[in-house]
Amino acid sequence: MITVEDFRRIANRRLPQVVFDYLDGGADGEITLRENCREFERFTFRPRQAVTFPEYDLSTTALGARLSFPAILAPVGYSRLMHPGGEVAAATAANAAGTAYTLSTISGHKLENVRDATKGPAWYQLYLVGGRSIAESAIERAQAAGYDALVVTIDTPVAGMRERDWRNGMKELLSSSIVAKLTYIPGFLSHPDWLLSFLLDGGVPPLENIVIPEKGPMELVDVGSALAGTVMTWEDMQWIREQWKGPIVVKGVLSGEDAQRAIDEGAAAVVVSNHGGRQLDCVAPSLRALPEVVAAVNGQVEIYMDGGVRRGGDIVKALCLGARAVLIGRAYAYGLAAAGSAGVSRVLEILRADVDRTMRLLGCSSVRLLDKTYLDVIDGD
Repeated sequence: MITVEDFRRIANRRLPQVVFDYLDGGADGEITLRENCREFERFTFRPRQAVTFPEYDLSTTALGARLSFPAILAPVGYSRLMHPGGEVAAATAANAAGTAYTLSTISGHKLENVRDATKGPAWYQLYLVGGRSIAESAIERAQAAGYDALVVTIDTPVAGMRERDWRNGMKELLSSSIVAKLTYIPGFLSHPDWLLSFLLDGGVPPLENIVIPEKGPMELVDVGSALAGTVMTWEDMQWIREQWKGPIVVKGVLSGEDAQRAIDEGAAAVVVSNHGGRQLDCVAPSLRALPEVVAAVNGQVEIYMDGGVRRGGDIVKALCLGARAVLIGRAYAYGLAAAGSAGVSRVLEILRADVDRTMRLLGCSSVRLLDKTYLDVIDGD
């Protein structure tokens, strides 16, 4: 296994089509999904030749915490469907790699158990699913558990139209109705290893971090309607700042205007992100939006980006354009689906080795020294 794509192929073989396409797919025609990856191809490197250094420093910091290399594990919802270890397995791998892990609200493991899996930086990603009172309870739990930052996602007023999920029966998989699942049983039976682990894990897990009073954890199938009923707005930021005492990261920024608004509302960092092409299709690839946000922020807060990162060279290009670090989602989720925590660890090893090799071939001694002078744009923009 020498590339992220190797893990994607294994994940495709191991998972039923409905689960793999949930991980792999995007919204509508998947134009933004494809362009997120393709945008990296617009840039070529400009190396400094015939130079070498005693050592090459891949480390950076994010919100004051040291990262061994500039890649953070992004929030990935429903990841316990991909592997029983889910979020705990991913956090364990992040700890071993010396980087940060971000836990999605839409997770099957309790946030306390996930925090216990890593001694490194851990961030909690917040949706207002269920309303403010339920979110407030999750915020209190996250603070008590020792999460270092709160990630507020602003691009989900409704769930995107993910056509693969509708065609494959994701809603039926998540429902409690056996009758609804009957049409899709052959697809499950053709993946016996996954099916056995799924059944031994108790089937579809409830959402342990969205606890409804007198009912308990929310069922997974309720999330779509709950998102539409509790839209995150800028007006919520004051309330969030009152509840959360640590740094706040605003995720889902694609314009300079929204970046500045996030800063005005108290964000310590922003993530340039189009949700991996899973929300509004035909928006700009994250990498293309990055320079506008960098210019607008002008050093006021830290900037991260996600979307389309599959190689260490992609990470280096994002840093050259002004990102402090990248968030990776699908890349590590393919590893999780293929081989649990060991798969995530191997993906991180691959990306780290890619970054190290790219830095050496560029003739740059530290990721913190990367800038636009190390890149050319193919179309001359």
